[in-house]
Amino acid sequence: MNLDQALQTFIVESRELLQEMEQTLLDVHRAADRDECVNAIFRAAHTIKGSAGLFGLDRIVEFTHVVESVLDDVRAGGIAVDDELVALLLACSDHVAVLLTSVERRRADADESHAAAGTALVERLSRYLKKAASDPSPPCAERDGIGGNADNWHISLRFGRDVLRNGMDPLSFIGYLGTIGQIVGIVTLHDALPPAEQMDAESCYLGFEIALRSDADKATIESVFEFVLDDCQVHILPPRSRTSEYLDLIRNLPEQPPRLGDILVHCGTLTQHELDTALKAQQAGPAARIGEILVGQGSVPPAVVEAALARQQQTIETRAPETQSVRVDADKLDRLINLVGELIIAAAGAQLVARTARIPQLEEAHSSLSTLVEGVRDSALQLRMVKIGATFARFQRVVHDVSRELGKDIGLVVSGEDTELDKTLVERIADPLTHLVRNAMDHGIEPAELRTARGKPARGTVRLNAFHDSGSIVIEVSDDGGGLNREKILAKAVERGLVESGRQLTESETYALVFEPGFSTAEQITNLSGRGVGMDVVKRNITALRGNVDIRSTEGVGTTVEVRLPLTLAIINGFQVGVGRSVFVVPLEMVEECVAFSADAGRDYTNLRGQVLPFIRLRDYFELPGAPGARENIVVVRYAGHTAGLVVDALLGEFQTVIKPLSKMFSHVQGISGSSIRGNGDVALILDVPALMRRVHASHNPADARDSLSEGRARSAQGVQ
Repeated sequence: MNLDQALQTFIVESRELLQEMEQTLLDVHRAADRDECVNAIFRAAHTIKGSAGLFGLDRIVEFTHVVESVLDDVRAGGIAVDDELVALLLACSDHVAVLLTSVERRRADADESHAAAGTALVERLSRYLKKAASDPSPPCAERDGIGGNADNWHISLRFGRDVLRNGMDPLSFIGYLGTIGQIVGIVTLHDALPPAEQMDAESCYLGFEIALRSDADKATIESVFEFVLDDCQVHILPPRSRTSEYLDLIRNLPEQPPRLGDILVHCGTLTQHELDTALKAQQAGPAARIGEILVGQGSVPPAVVEAALARQQQTIETRAPETQSVRVDADKLDRLINLVGELIIAAAGAQLVARTARIPQLEEAHSSLSTLVEGVRDSALQLRMVKIGATFARFQRVVHDVSRELGKDIGLVVSGEDTELDKTLVERIADPLTHLVRNAMDHGIEPAELRTARGKPARGTVRLNAFHDSGSIVIEVSDDGGGLNREKILAKAVERGLVESGRQLTESETYALVFEPGFSTAEQITNLSGRGVGMDVVKRNITALRGNVDIRSTEGVGTTVEVRLPLTLAIINGFQVGVGRSVFVVPLEMVEECVAFSADAGRDYTNLRGQVLPFIRLRDYFELPGAPGARENIVVVRYAGHTAGLVVDALLGEFQTVIKPLSKMFSHVQGISGSSIRGNGDVALILDVPALMRRVHASHNPADARDSLSEGRARSAQGVQ
């Protein structure tokens, strides 16, 4: 791994640590074990500081050192964890993220521009410190000596020959070692130095024997050398005083009899890297016991191995397989999906050729190919599916910060975190959801005094929920606030000329007005909302994802905004229908059934097993030429709990559909969400079922249809009598 790769790995892992740190800070007040939460936050800051020191990122090291000092006092019980400290540590986490971004973009000027923000945070942190931080001890102080009687850690270090070529500076590792303890003795070994004429200036020949006085554990000390563990030999022996501690830990292990290596890792006398190295040596060389190898490597004192063997009681267990993951660049994944889409189109063309040729062997071969293509498609799409829980977790921070800004006590309840959807949707839905959550907190949740007067808990609640429904993912943003006032919304719409005075609107039509550009009923303008911008952008962004947004509200009880999105934006299972010479695709998840069409002239509904089914004729809607076929069919579709029919000429069957976006020239066409290429090269248009259903229900009068249907039933009954 070269320096650039190592730096990129550091940035990615540091951001993950910051996310964990933020989540733990938000959960610290609710955690059963608050001490463990504080330790986890401290470890995250400590790891970021240590890794940054290896790359010479002094600004990050200096800043996180102050954060670490405050957290150390928290661990010692000198500082209490309150809301103010949590808010300050969250701001510090944000600042480290900004510094990481400037490192990633290699912009020194960005560091300078954020220096003032960092200084202000350091001043606030310093108020929590009980005393000024003392100067760190010199990293190479020769005080007690290696052979002294001091009870120190002993580190035997041999750097690999190529450590310099890989962009690593050995001295920086030793320098950072001094930040987790005091180096009380160090001996530089140069036995491996070749004659001057044979020396390679880019090779490292030095080794070190180091005595370290520190309260850190073995894993922390080993993490100092994390980036060079594969290129060097590191042996870490604990202080003599720790041997008895390890023996006590081994004796007090849980009842299950783990393997010897697991026992030693559990008690802290052995690190996972040392165990892995010993296991590799055991596999490569002649058969030997793992305990003998560990003692021979100098990783573990013999007394500790003997205690672990006794605890093991000669029981061998099969090691559970570890979950392995590989980081894949998002662009590579997108290219894979595009290639799979082209493969599906090519397979459809091959299927057409096979049917035309009527060669049994070719048809059989294509059948096998279609099965494989379908498997590749499902596997490729599954790679893009991610759980929405990571997106929901971000809103803990949003609710925390906004509630402080508004002066309200508001909590967030999350459910459905394991619901999966396309990663592209996850990235693009975050901003609309953020606005909906902030809007619910600002407009929806009442002040604590008003909530108490109404008999509600003083603490308001915002809920995020996700679930699958009819081939879609539904995300609900709910609050237990005051709800929407229909009369107030309608009056504002009449005032702005959006609705004619005296017109009666349904509940759904009334609430849909809040998505009109510039529409707002807020009496006061705040930093969060009230300027009439945002909700229209939310709807526009969701519509661009082929989604739909709806509002349900009960005045005095609360409001729920329902966002419904497709599971993927790339490939879907479709059902092809024909209208004249045109071919349309209906998403298969929305198709309920297909029935022969029969309806009286002039009606926009039919009788489906005693139920009113409104429908729309695609030929009339899209103004297609030609007369209807002799035998029309109706495709029954369901979306968001509503059912409607699409009248077509022919049913062409299921089809794997690769979604191709329409150009801007056709963006104004209603009822079409995209296009697809058929096997013969023709274009099939993908129907926007939600838009068509809205059109159907807008033009359909349910009351008249039910009356007419009842009348027809009565006439039928009289005819039978």
